[in-house]
Amino acid sequence: MGRLSGKKAIFIGAATGIGRVTAAKFVEEGASLVILDINAGAGAASAAEAGAGFVQCDISNEESVAAAIRQAAEQLGGIDILVNNAALQYSGEVTSFDVGLWDRIFAVNTRGVFLACKYAVPYLEKSKAASIVSTASLAGLRGGPGMTAYSATKGAVIAFTTALAMELAPKKIRVNAICPGWVDTPFNGPAIDFMGGTKVQEEVIRQIVPLGRQGVPAEIAPLFVYLASDESIFMTAQSIVIDGGVYN
Repeated sequence: MGRLSGKKAIFIGAATGIGRVTAAKFVEEGASLVILDINAGAGAASAAEAGAGFVQCDISNEESVAAAIRQAAEQLGGIDILVNNAALQYSGEVTSFDVGLWDRIFAVNTRGVFLACKYAVPYLEKSKAASIVSTASLAGLRGGPGMTAYSATKGAVIAFTTALAMELAPKKIRVNAICPGWVDTPFNGPAIDFMGGTKVQEEVIRQIVPLGRQGVPAEIAPLFVYLASDESIFMTAQSIVIDGGVYN
């Protein structure tokens, strides 16, 4: 307890799944937190559950991001931690994949990370120990059938993380990413549908995951806490895989 005591954090994308569980963990660990999410209902509910503030934000829209970051920073009195967790997932064969969906997933998964960092960094520069943590994915390192769009966006997040870490290191702002594998949340619905349903997915997991199962959000949240906290003060430019042993 208290690993984030005194920290002021913005958490983008915490309405459901890993984000919702992790946001609550941040507050439990002592952070002052504001959640940003496009889903006003679920986002506000998550914030109320965690004991955090809430600002509605379309992470793909520059004006919305600029205003939301400013409002959150004013509520918090500054920013020490930025978590980029908002994402979309669409699956489909590349020959039939809709270009509009391709552009939409890039707008949220990659442009959103860029915009959040663009507007949060001026506040993070004033922190004594700032940290940016972005959610990438195992898919950004090792893709699979039907995952070209999602994998491409998460590969971009990994590359962006490395480059931004080098850019911000002189300002003492650390930048890292987390690459979850299969985690049991509704977010994976499109991939499961493309695979042919839950039974097929479960068999694939048994075959490819050395630990033999999916993870759950509560098993991912502590890694976010570690990377956001001063415990990882000498760590930057890393994309850490947490996937039950798939990527080895």
